[in-house]
Amino acid sequence: MRASILATILVMSPLACAQTAGQTFPPDIEEAARDLGKSLRCVVCQNQSIEDSGAPLAADMRRMVRERLAAGESRQQIMDYMTDRYGNFVLLTPPFQTDTLLLWLGPLLFAAIAAWGWLAYLRPASAVSHDPQPLSKSEIASLQERMKQEEAPR
Repeated sequence: MRASILATILVMSPLACAQTAGQTFPPDIEEAARDLGKSLRCVVCQNQSIEDSGAPLAADMRRMVRERLAAGESRQQIMDYMTDRYGNFVLLTPPFQTDTLLLWLGPLLFAAIAAWGWLAYLRPASAVSHDPQPLSKSEIASLQERMKQEEAPR
C-alpha cells in the first residue's frame, strides 16, 4: 500500500510542478505573443500593455494569448476574441469608428477651440472699434440748443 502511494506521489509530483511553474512555449510563439501583447491594453492598469503590466489579469491575458497562438489561431483571430471579450478598450490603438470618433477627433477639437480662444484673447481692441458716424442735422441742432442753454445766465 505504501509503495503504491509513494509511486503515485513520485509520478504526480512532476506534473504538479509543471502546472505551478507555468507552460513554456516555443520561441517563435513566445516572440509573436510578446508582439501581440504590446498592442493589447491591460484593463486593470489602463495605461500599460499586457506585456508591461504586473496585474494578475494581465498575466491571465498573456497566458490566453500564448495558448491561442499555440493552438494555431492567427493574430487577427486573437485580436477579435479579445475585442469581443473586453471591447475596443482593450486595444492600445482603437479603430476609427463612430463610437471612437471623439477619441480620435477630441484632441483636434480641443486644439481648435484653444486656438480660437487664444486668438480672441490676443486680438487688439482697435480692430473691434468702428469709426464714429457723423451727427445728423437734427442731432447738431439739438446739441447747439443745449449749448445755448448752458451759456445763458442763470
